[in-house]
Amino acid sequence: MKMTTQYSLAELMICAASTAFDNDGEVLATGIGVIPRLAATLSMSTKNPDLMMTDSEAYLLSEPNPIGPRSDDFVQRNETWMGFSRIFDNVWSRKRHAMIGPTQIDQFGQSNISALGSDYDKPKIQMLGVRGLPGNSISHANSFFVPSHNKRVFVANECDVVCSIGYNPERLPKGYQLDEVDIRLVITDICVMDWQGPNHQLRLVSLHPGVSVDEVIEKTGFAIHVEDNTPTTAAPTDEQLAIIAKFDPHNIRAKQLKDNPPGVRAAAVTEDS
Repeated sequence: MKMTTQYSLAELMICAASTAFDNDGEVLATGIGVIPRLAATLSMSTKNPDLMMTDSEAYLLSEPNPIGPRSDDFVQRNETWMGFSRIFDNVWSRKRHAMIGPTQIDQFGQSNISALGSDYDKPKIQMLGVRGLPGNSISHANSFFVPSHNKRVFVANECDVVCSIGYNPERLPKGYQLDEVDIRLVITDICVMDWQGPNHQLRLVSLHPGVSVDEVIEKTGFAIHVEDNTPTTAAPTDEQLAIIAKFDPHNIRAKQLKDNPPGVRAAAVTEDS
């Protein structure tokens, strides 16, 4: 497969995030946000044709819908009805994999989408609320998408509000074991990580081009596991970029990261250069 150096960071993250779904088989993929949704679309279009996606309303699709405005003659490829009752069947049977964007993630993999601040009754910032995340995180696989890797997201202490299950033995529901918690990949703007370090520690999987291990460590509020010779995140292929463009014809992906940076970070210019 032909690789290219002409790609954006958003496109690199889409391709990296798509690998989270590649080995799922016939599982309902829910990508929350433009980049996670395009990641699931890419996986369904290449490595995992058995992956299931909906039109976000009531139908399961044979082919993912493109994002953004569509022409008047567009006809989506419906495969079958997929109402809420069938969604819940997928959730409870562990046949779903969601990629979400938490505001906080702690060392246990617990996440927060609800509120910020130590006083829950009077939070500094009120967000979505826990919504369905507690039950979803217990019932099926989840991955995380983080557009800006920093210590405000990867917090030093426990999340201000714990909205999802994690590898914290003190918070496990009765009857659950740590090995039953299923948190997959963490895709950020500087690296790819997972929870396969010792004792489910957050582990560095790959570095995006131009990023150092020290930068990842510096921007993470807790210790992570780093193995020798961390690889560079694979560049998108021409085929992958063509598929992404097909399903994002209005280039909405270009607006997801500040200033739409390139996938290969430019070297820093020094005073001597």
